[in-house]
Parts: sequence; C-alpha cells; structure tokens
Amino acid sequence: MDDAKHVRTAAVTRLAIGLGQGIVLFLLQKADESKAWPATQPLLYAPLLVCALMVPMIPLAALSAMRRPALIAWSLIAAALATILAVHAAWTGAGPDRLGAGPLSPPLFIAVPALLFIAHHLVQPAEAVRKPVAPYSDYFDLVGTNAVRLFLSLAFTGAFWLLLFLAAALFKLIGIEAIQKLIGETAFAFPATGLMFAAAVHMAVQLTEARAGLVRGVRTVALVLLAWLLPLMVVIAGGFLATLPFTGLAPLWGTKAATALLLAAAAALIILLNAAYQDGSEPPHAILRWAARAASLLLIPIVVLAAYALWLRVDQYGLTPDRVFAAAYLAVAVGFTAGYTLAALRPGPWMKPLEPTNLIMALVSVLLLIALFTPIADPARLSVASQVKRLEAGKVTAEKFDFQFLRFDSGRYGRDALHALAKDRNPQTAKRANEAIALTAKAYAPVQTAPDLAKTQVYPAGAKLPDTFARQTWSDEPHSLCMDAGVCKALLLDVDGDGINEVLLLDTDDSLDIYREADGRWSRVARSSTVCQAGDIETALKAGQVTLGELRSQRDLIIGGHVLPLEPINKGCPSDEGGERKKAHSLRPISGDPFGRYPF
Repeated sequence: MDDAKHVRTAAVTRLAIGLGQGIVLFLLQKADESKAWPATQPLLYAPLLVCALMVPMIPLAALSAMRRPALIAWSLIAAALATILAVHAAWTGAGPDRLGAGPLSPPLFIAVPALLFIAHHLVQPAEAVRKPVAPYSDYFDLVGTNAVRLFLSLAFTGAFWLLLFLAAALFKLIGIEAIQKLIGETAFAFPATGLMFAAAVHMAVQLTEARAGLVRGVRTVALVLLAWLLPLMVVIAGGFLATLPFTGLAPLWGTKAATALLLAAAAALIILLNAAYQDGSEPPHAILRWAARAASLLLIPIVVLAAYALWLRVDQYGLTPDRVFAAAYLAVAVGFTAGYTLAALRPGPWMKPLEPTNLIMALVSVLLLIALFTPIADPARLSVASQVKRLEAGKVTAEKFDFQFLRFDSGRYGRDALHALAKDRNPQTAKRANEAIALTAKAYAPVQTAPDLAKTQVYPAGAKLPDTFARQTWSDEPHSLCMDAGVCKALLLDVDGDGINEVLLLDTDDSLDIYREADGRWSRVARSSTVCQAGDIETALKAGQVTLGELRSQRDLIIGGHVLPLEPINKGCPSDEGGERKKAHSLRPISGDPFGRYPF
C-alpha cells in the first residue's frame, strides 16, 4: 500500500513539475515576443529561461531515487550553476537591441545540459551510498538507465504531437479546424509538452524499475555490438598512423581541420573502448581485450598530433573561440589518454584504472564547462586578448586585422577592446577601429567574379597575358579560382597542340584552371587540382620546369616533377543512345584536343 501511495505521489509531483515548467516557458516566450518584462532585463531573463529549461530535469529523473533534502539541495546547486553561466552569457552578449534570449549564444544551450547531465550522474550514485565516490558499476548503470529513459520520454512526447497533428488533419477534412488552431497556440503547446514529457518520464521510470533486467539485457546487447567496432577502429587508426611516414604531414595540415579530425578519431576510440569495458564486471572476448589495449596506446600519437596541429594554428594565427574550445577538448583527451595508457600497461585486473580515469575526467569536464562559460576561460575573452596582442606586437598589420571580429563576434570583450583600440597611438589602427565601431551590421567583401589579373604573375618570365584575355568581361563566366587577395600565377602553354597558347591560371590553393579562346572569347575548358605545396610549384615555374605528358585519352601537366591530371569541364550532356558514342570513341584515334571533343 505504501509503495502504491509513493508511486502516486511521485506521479503527481512529476506532473506538477512538468506543467509548471511548461507554464513558465510559455510566459517567458510571450515576454520575449512582446519585449515586455522580464525580457527587457537580459540579466534576469537569461537565468530564468535557462533554469526553466534545464533544472526541472533533475527532480523529474531523481524524484524516487534521492532523499528529498539531498534532491532539493542538489537542484538548488544546479540552478545556481545554470544561473551563473546564463548571467555571464547575457552580460557578454548584451546590447541595446539584444533583449530576451537574444544575448544567449547557442553553445550555452548545449553546455548547460551537458554540465548538469555529467554532474548529476556523479552526484546521485554517491548520494545513494552516502559516500563521496560510489562503486563504478553504479555510475555505469545509472547513465545507461537514464539514457534509455530519456530516449523513451522523447519518443513518447514526439508520438503525442504526431497524433495531435494527425487529429488536426483528419478533422480539417470535415471542416473542423479547432484542433489545428489549438495546437498552434503556444498557450497550449508549452504546458501540454511539459505535462506529457513529465508523464513520459514517470512511466519510463516505472517501466525500467519493473523490468530492470530486461533494460540491462538490451543495453548489454547494444554495447556488445558497438564494442565489436573497436577492432575495426583500431585497424583504421593504426593504418592511418602507419601511412603518415610515407605521406608526410602536409596532406593532413592541408585539410585545415586536422585538430578536429584527430580529436574525433580519439573520441571514437574512447567511446568504443568503454563499450567493450562496460562496467568491468566481466572481461570481454580476447580480441576485444587486445583491441582495447591497442586503442589505448594508439590514443598517444593521435592526441600528440592533434596537440601539434592546434599549436601550429595558434602560433601562426593566435587564438579564436573555436581554438579555445578545441584546446578544452584536447585537455580532456590528454587526460583520457594518460589514464587509458596506464590501464593498458598496468598489470592486474583488465583495464581497471579505466574506472577512476572516467570519473576524474567527468569531474574535469564539469570544471572545464564552468570555466569556458564564465570569465575564467571564456573563449571570446581569451581570443580577444590573443588577437589584440598580435596586433600590438606587429604580427598582423592594422590593414589585415579583423576588427569586425571584435565588433560582432566576441561580445562585450571584443567591443571593449575595440573602443580601446580606437584611441591607439597608431593612426591606422585607430581609424580602422572607429570604422568598425560605426558599423551597424557585418560588412562583407564584394564577391569577385573574375580573376584578379592585375596581380597575376605570368610565366615563362617576360610573357604577357593575351590582350583579349586581359580585356574580357568575366561576369557571365563561373570562376572558382584567383578570387582572393593573393597573387595568382598564370602560365602560357600550348596544351592541345594546335599551335596557340592556352592560359593556365594557378590559384593560391594550388588548383589550376585552363582557358582557351574561341570566336574571340575565352572560356574555361579544363581544370586540375593538386596537394603539392605552392612553393614547389612556383619554384618550378620560375625554373621553367614545365612539360606535358604523353597525349593519350587525357594529358597530364608536369610542373617540377608534380603531375597535375587535366580534367575537362563538360559544357553539356550529349545523349548516347545504344552506346554508339562510347563505341565510336573507343574506335576513333585521339586527336590533339584532350578537352572539349572527347571525354577523358
């Protein structure tokens, strides 16, 4: 009887929380929409909105699992953390025209739930055993169970709305639009969603408690299937690292996303390794055990490469918000790598040090999130300080400095730095800063529709671009190259063997466009791309080390030993009924035109 009463009390409490949450969110949305109080006070509105969105999840999830005083205390602490982060976000982004939710950056709505999710799963197991640290299996079990509950609750709420939309469509068929109007009203949508989600959470909690064994079984099967991807990921990571000595690091740096890709690979190894370990109660298959040890060791070179790639970018260009976030992810990856390496090499129970590593890094992640979204390590603050320091040190000139980053993309920190630069002793710096302050919207450089021929370096030395090429209007010709402020390189070369030079434009990204004149007009007929370094190409051009490959079904351009395969640009799609065109091409000799007449 007591159990039934407890269940009813929990159900009523959860429904009240869900309904209250929905009503509060509706009132905040209406205030934002009408620009009424409290939306006119960002430092008040921001914490109200963030707390109303995030904090109710804690009592909804832990109502039956934590003692009431502990649950209330933890909910208040969570609300305080959310408030601090929201107030800081509103303070940094606030402006005269940024009211309501306007000052809040999208990352905040990812960081706060992530912080509370991680912290809650550290707090609840410890509270249950009345100790600072609970057994590792308790953490593992709670995370898995709550993940299932969250999925079921979201699915139920989504199904509820699908049925409402279906009902509205059905009744509209017979001329009744009341349901459609009802679900379109925010006064109904917010409270109904909060109520139904709370109901779904309660049912999910009751289901997972009554069928705990079934839930664990499904979770175990899913993790085992995921774990068997670990050997494949080990082969992929190992093959990648084994190939690097032969390819060098230039292709990796050329992606301009090396840090992100390497950290993603590290994250994949960490996730799959944990899928194999699970709660550590039973060692998995021998293949998975060896794969886990190998994965732990492979993390070392991958994280080292990621750190080196990030250091190169920061050393060359300074900090940006993205690089600050990348540094935080890297710090977490370094911690996991150190702990997992110790787990792989230490004798004793299989990978046992993985458990304290996961708990320590969960706490580190919470602290990092707090630091990143407060003045301690705010990415905007650190980036502004880094970029301004580069400007003051002369590493970047005022002409090339991105003052618009300070004006529009770095919040209060950037605006304050911009006003300080407006009084700088350097007149050019002060002028550019004042121009940026005067902007009301971000200004974009006009899109260039033609190669910047004024800055083109022509090869062979002493050659000049044809007059018709230099005078041509390019507005109707699509271009992808020579659009930036860099110096393009042009090569005059008879590629098709007809005695007339084509114009080959090499852009700063080492791609090549080939232009041919026909009927007095130049058009792009072929292109090539290469991963070679620009310095190698330019040196070869100055030395005249340019040749053409043998004329076959296609011709290669060879510059300084680097082969650039030429690819035609198709101007149309001719039909090929019965395959006659392909058959004729296979029988006819190739003429001296590898671009337009015949495919490569």
